[in-house]
Amino acid sequence: MSFDNKGFTLIEFLVAIVILMVGLLGLLQTVNYAIVHNTTNALRQEALVLADERMNLEKAKPYALIQAPYLRNFSSSRVVNGGFRMYSVAQNNTALASPTKNIDIQVSWRYKNQRFTHSISSLVSQPQ
Repeated sequence: MSFDNKGFTLIEFLVAIVILMVGLLGLLQTVNYAIVHNTTNALRQEALVLADERMNLEKAKPYALIQAPYLRNFSSSRVVNGGFRMYSVAQNNTALASPTKNIDIQVSWRYKNQRFTHSISSLVSQPQ
């Protein structure tokens, strides 16, 4: 009586499954890292757009209508990757040596229990 040894034993099959699972878990961790990294960049890009919009609105005003000193804080909801995200915007206008005003806009947001901030500033001078 002879046995045909042309297949896998149960132990060989289980070892192959364990090796396959370790490889797939590594691949899933890479995908998770990519999603977090892309979401962080999308949130930062939206903060840049929001800060740029606020700066353009302020700089589009005539010099005399730009209030200084002026401090304003507000929130803005934006759609990022198909979901709504809240951004906090702080605008601080200050008068410098006449006839110059400084516009400072700071946008902050939270992601994964971390606080991120983007800030832009611009000087505006009265035309002579």
